[in-house]
Amino acid sequence: MLQLFKETRIPFLKYKYPAIALSWSVIAAGMINIFFFGGLKLGVDFSGGTLIRMKFRDPLPISEIRGRLSDIRLGESKIQEVGAEDREYIIRTIVSKAGQQESEEVEATEIMANRIIDTLLTAEDRRALEAGLQDINSLDAAGLNYLLEPLLLENAAEETKKILDHRIESGVVRSWDDLAALDLGRDTLARLQERCYLGSLSVLSKETVGPLAGDYLWNRARLAIIYALLGMLIYIAVRFKLAYGVSGLLTLFHDILLTLSVFSFTSREINLPVIAAFLTLVGYSINDTIVIFDRIRDNLKTLRKADFESLMNLSINQTLNRTVITGGTTMLSLLVLVLFGGEVINDFAFTLLIGIVIGTYSSIFQSCPFLYFWWKIFKPKKGMRK
Repeated sequence: MLQLFKETRIPFLKYKYPAIALSWSVIAAGMINIFFFGGLKLGVDFSGGTLIRMKFRDPLPISEIRGRLSDIRLGESKIQEVGAEDREYIIRTIVSKAGQQESEEVEATEIMANRIIDTLLTAEDRRALEAGLQDINSLDAAGLNYLLEPLLLENAAEETKKILDHRIESGVVRSWDDLAALDLGRDTLARLQERCYLGSLSVLSKETVGPLAGDYLWNRARLAIIYALLGMLIYIAVRFKLAYGVSGLLTLFHDILLTLSVFSFTSREINLPVIAAFLTLVGYSINDTIVIFDRIRDNLKTLRKADFESLMNLSINQTLNRTVITGGTTMLSLLVLVLFGGEVINDFAFTLLIGIVIGTYSSIFQSCPFLYFWWKIFKPKKGMRK
């Protein structure tokens, strides 16, 4: 195996108190931010409501978008601008669940999404709709194919694909010249100009989740994390000893709470991909910790007269190459995903990146001190060496 470090003798346990103080101070600050300052924001998956991602043919200032939504009493919606040049907008609105049945809440979120889109249409859009024209920026594959098939017959599907591919790539059709550059047939372009108009906006995605469904998903997500932690405790306690199981479980709690604390300061939302990232971290973090615990257990059998703190430092140094190489290569992969993976996977990759950094650090500076304190308190003269 690649050796980045050779025969290191770093006294890791010497820094156990500063490391524990630093970690739990950040966790305390994060918990205060979450419980008293609303630092933890639930996404549409858990809070319920509607989330619309759209792109305008001519970008609008957020203040104008908010002003239009104020006319339908949705001015408090969260509006986020994405991208510096080719701007997109994410609009999130929550529906109150007071007194609603499940069927009513789903209908309410759908109605709200449609009201938001309708409110942001321009006067030009409305006149074109009243004239019976269709929006080229909102027609789906079936609609375009239905429009072109009587004229083109066999070539309708091919022309439809060209138009949709362009719309997916650019987000919105800005001019008829854009379509002319796609090498569409003359008849295709003439029919589109006759039957369609260039809408002022394009809805890139629309998500609606009822509040009751959101509550259910949030409760299930928390249970999934709790079950994962308990499962890890049982596995380590059986595979090793209870001391290792408790130390591993405390380390997992530390990793989740610290990742959650850092996450709360970034103003990001907790959604289903983020929960998936947390569950992934539970497995990844404990894997690195188990490698160190296994080396400690082996050394306890062979170095019976060694001081326990010195033995733990030796074990950490012996596994240091593996810890750094494994964690470092994973971090590089995740950093690429965060920077270049796109908006869809960004929250998932960001959570994993922060969690891997914390998990690599905690394998040395949290799990081992926890095990050391257990040994100091209970002094298991034989049990730890079996």
